[in-house]
Amino acid sequence: MTEHLYIVTYDIRDPKRWRRVFKLMNGYGEWLQLSVFQCRLSRRRQAEMVQLLDGILNHQHDHVIILDIGPADGVTPRVTSLGKAFEAVKREPVIV
Repeated sequence: MTEHLYIVTYDIRDPKRWRRVFKLMNGYGEWLQLSVFQCRLSRRRQAEMVQLLDGILNHQHDHVIILDIGPADGVTPRVTSLGKAFEAVKREPVIV
């Protein structure tokens, strides 16, 4: 099962929907900063995440961007991080 590294960022207009998206994303990835997560996901988990996000969004007002960085084991993100140190998310067991 190949996992990819994703960066997910979002702009949600309504605070209630924003909280729902934030809680959902906590189950799929690691919070980097306000409205930005990094996720290490299989294709199946990524598709599941997209489907759940799609059900929360107001498509006229909200915006989610999902960047596929590439195979998680074969990519080393080049990141400039000022302040808090950046660490790429590591492979961990997923409890479903």
